[in-house]
Amino acid sequence: MNKRIKELAKQAHKYADALVLYEPENSEVFEQKFALLIIKECVTTLEFHGYDDAVPYVKWMATNKLGVKE
Repeated sequence: MNKRIKELAKQAHKYADALVLYEPENSEVFEQKFALLIIKECVTTLEFHGYDDAVPYVKWMATNKLGVKE
């Protein structure tokens, strides 16, 4: 994993730990937050580079194809 992915994973772990006692079998909270952080990172990059028209599609894909819940 690259440095940014590790940072996002650390944020997701902190979020999951704050909500529930994190255990591997209860990793759904972590996985959802981690996926959401990755999607947000992608959306931010698209917006920064002027691809605003792609943002709604990426958000739709995250929700409808990948099951990421906000």
